[in-house]
Amino acid sequence: MARDALLDTETKIIVLFMLLGLTSWYLAQQVTTSRVVSFAALIGVGVLAPTLINEWRRRQSAD
Repeated sequence: MARDALLDTETKIIVLFMLLGLTSWYLAQQVTTSRVVSFAALIGVGVLAPTLINEWRRRQSAD
């Protein structure tokens, strides 16, 4: 398997936002006691943001 196939741009975006999501979750727990805010930071940054970015990139390349 080619090394480039594992490190395509989509994978890099996912890994970057996964780390940012975990960091934002940790920081949200330090700042507030609200579990909703912590969960929103984790899911919003770690899941929704990379999904939206990758879908936008896919649609741009299809045009």
